[in-house]
Amino acid sequence: MSKATGTNKRSPVLHAADIHDLIRVHGARENNLKDVSIEIPKRRLTVFTGVSGSGKSSLVFNTIAAESQRLINETYSAFVQGFMPTQARPEVDVLEGLTTVITVDQQRMGSDPRSTVGTATDANAMLRILFSRLGKPHIGPPSAYSFNTASVRASGAITVERGNKKAVKATFNRTGGMCTRCEGRGSVSDIDLTQLYDDSKSLAEGAFTIPGWKSDSFWTVRVYAESGLLDPHKPIRKFTKQEMQDLLYREPTKVKVDGVNLTYEGLIPKIQKSFLSKDKEAMQPHIRAFVERAVTFTVCPECDGTRLSEGARSSKIKRISIADACGMEIRDLAEWVRGLEEPSVAPLLAALRQTLDSFVEIGLGYLALDRPAGTLSGGEAQRVKMIRHLGSSLTDVTYVFDEPTAGLHPHDIQRMNDLLLRLRDKGNTVLVVEHKPEMIAIADHVVDLGPGAGTGGGTVCFEGTVKELRAGDTVTGRHFDDRASVKETVREPNGALEVRGATANNLRDVDVDIPLGVLTVVTGVAGSGKSSLVHRSLPADAGVVSVDQSPIRGSRRSNPATYTGLLDPIRKEFAKANGVKPALFSANSEGACPTCNGVGVIYTDLAMMAGVATPCEECEGKRFQASVLEYHLGGRDISEVLAMSVAEAREFFGSGDAHTPAAHRILTRLADVGLGYLSLGQPLTTLSGGERQRLKLATHMTDKAGVYVLDEPTTGLHLADVEQLLGLLDGLVDSGKSVIVVEHHQAVMAHADWIIDLGPGAGHDGGQIVFEGTPADLVADRSTLTGQHLAEYVGA
Repeated sequence: MSKATGTNKRSPVLHAADIHDLIRVHGARENNLKDVSIEIPKRRLTVFTGVSGSGKSSLVFNTIAAESQRLINETYSAFVQGFMPTQARPEVDVLEGLTTVITVDQQRMGSDPRSTVGTATDANAMLRILFSRLGKPHIGPPSAYSFNTASVRASGAITVERGNKKAVKATFNRTGGMCTRCEGRGSVSDIDLTQLYDDSKSLAEGAFTIPGWKSDSFWTVRVYAESGLLDPHKPIRKFTKQEMQDLLYREPTKVKVDGVNLTYEGLIPKIQKSFLSKDKEAMQPHIRAFVERAVTFTVCPECDGTRLSEGARSSKIKRISIADACGMEIRDLAEWVRGLEEPSVAPLLAALRQTLDSFVEIGLGYLALDRPAGTLSGGEAQRVKMIRHLGSSLTDVTYVFDEPTAGLHPHDIQRMNDLLLRLRDKGNTVLVVEHKPEMIAIADHVVDLGPGAGTGGGTVCFEGTVKELRAGDTVTGRHFDDRASVKETVREPNGALEVRGATANNLRDVDVDIPLGVLTVVTGVAGSGKSSLVHRSLPADAGVVSVDQSPIRGSRRSNPATYTGLLDPIRKEFAKANGVKPALFSANSEGACPTCNGVGVIYTDLAMMAGVATPCEECEGKRFQASVLEYHLGGRDISEVLAMSVAEAREFFGSGDAHTPAAHRILTRLADVGLGYLSLGQPLTTLSGGERQRLKLATHMTDKAGVYVLDEPTTGLHLADVEQLLGLLDGLVDSGKSVIVVEHHQAVMAHADWIIDLGPGAGHDGGQIVFEGTPADLVADRSTLTGQHLAEYVGA
């Protein structure tokens, strides 16, 4: 009997629509994938694992998710497609059974200073509507409560071209909520004049202390000294009021210096244009250090950092303004919203409650809506993106997650597991790229890629259940039940970094001594104050090098060889061996192929169709002129060297005709941080967050600084790679460095010499030191959440 008769018995004849219960991938060749063919069950939770660089993201994100998105985009009209990002079809023979894919990745949210948690999740939009309806006094429409909208007033005559043309008088008003002083940013910048010049000297004596300002330069020093507006022989401290105004703030003015027409401009606007408009990450180290010394950002005195105008702050609901609401922790704001009963806005209140409750449910209740989006960690950003999907009524959708446990304390991982299972149980397909055994353990199906990384990976080593994985002979299976043991003996510190009265963000007047000369792990639940302590509270003169997972600035021309400075000794060695200029061996300089300008491909824009990137016919994708490729070093040309992996290049430059000590040292550092599988010419834009952090660490390993701060270095690391990371951290400490690690991985905690545990909760429930001591003491104490999970991990 069929379902149509009302019984629960299934029809013995399978309906044609029910046979499509698999996502079939055949012949996938994206990046390092080697003709991968695989069948993934729908409406199940499938975890993809394998060592870093084994091809997980290439299969899940660059093949399955990319093709689904491309097919969806093609359903729109050509006009609409013209406004959408274009995507080429992935390198794959067959993709069947795809459903709509929703990708929730770890890409950092926009770092625009106007972007906040509230604006990124639509919670702010709903609050603005709420206050425009219920706020007293009423000040205007929702835009009147927006810090991104300026008030505008205009009047004049407009000409309407309809029938007989005639001029019509018109006025226009728009009420915005933007603070006029800080323009909705919440902070104002102030330049420290003592960092720009020595006022005891005259311009002729070299008063300027700005990097790169040479005394003989027309464009900088001489335009001030010889402008005729200032006395070059008078000490700056003796300048008149008018002279100081001209020196610092004068509008652009044409002047003549040695018969050359130049533009004179006040020092402050000139510094703002030449230094402050640039990205600090892209600056040379000495320029960046100058900007950090010379420029201070202070809370806007007019809006007190709320970004809002006085009018927007004056309108209140039950004595709470929109600025107060956005400044609350979201869990407190959710309680406040629940107390509002107003039938006229009931649907709005219901939607707002659901959004705020989703924040709390996903473990982000400690955030505030006015938190700048750019300050969220990768894990927090990914969970914020999950908010809009938790209450969704959509089913039969494929959700793709990239390490959803990143940034999560072991205590919080169970909550994330429950959320993923809930999405699956609604009838969705959930695909997760993950390394943590706690999450792999809940999978219905596991796909293990490898066996190695880069060219050594790209194949499916295992498919099956978690039980079968444990018994299987793959790298993941062998390391699945690995457990580190607590150190029996720990190193003795040789000093301490003193932190006194730390109050950054949610820290509660924290006093702590961070030991030097040892491996210190700072841990605690997400939002407990770890980053506030290590990134915002350490003494400024401590000589700290901070290595985080923020994006590396660079175009598709940038690669590990250019970023680390490796290409410089390689170019010089090629030039020396062949008796030519080093510039010939740069794809960004004289050696570039003239047809593709050293990119290696020709990009053709096809408007709403996917742009086509075809290998350059002139250089065949090698990026260099044919004449340059005739020069060899150790039997290889420069394009063949850039195609090598770090491990291969390390061996190549370590001995023989190509022996180059400077290059070998850099390659050794890259291998030491676990990046031996990266190719030297791989674009930086393709690296994961964990790979970016390890690349930064490799470049900083020769710094003279004595203290390294690492932010979750296990992110993106396979279980088998964690041991190598611990060896690297030990090596840094043994070389005389002090290493401070913000980390949740129990293996790193167990390996520490000293642990600082923050908590006991998140947000205003955290911000306190709840434990200081050795890992063994923490396990024995078990008074904190971290202690309980670490004790369980080590089997104590």
